[in-house]
Amino acid sequence: MTQTHTQDYERADGRRLRLTYAEPDGAVRGGLVVLHEVGAVTDAARLLVASLAVEGWLAVAPDIGSATGGADQGEGAGAALLAATDTTLAWLVDRGVRGDQMGVVGFDLGGTAALVVAANRELGAAVSVGGRGIEVPAAPGLPPLIDIVGGLASPWLGLYGDNGDEAGQAEIDKLKELAGRSKIATNVVRYAGASHRFDADPDAAAEAWQRTLSWFDAHLR
Repeated sequence: MTQTHTQDYERADGRRLRLTYAEPDGAVRGGLVVLHEVGAVTDAARLLVASLAVEGWLAVAPDIGSATGGADQGEGAGAALLAATDTTLAWLVDRGVRGDQMGVVGFDLGGTAALVVAANRELGAAVSVGGRGIEVPAAPGLPPLIDIVGGLASPWLGLYGDNGDEAGQAEIDKLKELAGRSKIATNVVRYAGASHRFDADPDAAAEAWQRTLSWFDAHLR
């Protein structure tokens, strides 16, 4: 497996952020920001970073809690997320990645974050695998996802398990309907019976992984 590295990155404007990244062995196809779940960068996030590097992407996960010099803490989770993402994108630019070759991907709460970024930043592509907060905010400072999905700025793919219940199915179907009103490429796929983390359904997880790779293949050129 490709090795991951950690760097304390500082921009000229004073913003600082701890980054975990992995580089492909061959040519770099583009750069992907990996947004982690609650807390710091986990082993699961490191595995995702390494796996994306194997596929040819320069993948980097910001430790959002380590960010300094960005948004004021009182502005909430959304502002902190966007500030950390901007700093990470600047790191990719420093590494020679062009704007149309940049994307963002997140799992679980990171999937929620990826949609927030896709609604506020013009990137080549974004993917959310799972994620909470569709109708009720997942955290203070984050909007309900149904409020922002109709105005996306980046092509977005949403992959969701419905937990096998009618409420979960209805939420995801509503998100898909609203995403379809966006003026940019979107797709929402619902996996019947899978959990939001895809833990209990390896077939759904494998299919979601292939859809993720295909989305970036199609939109990051």
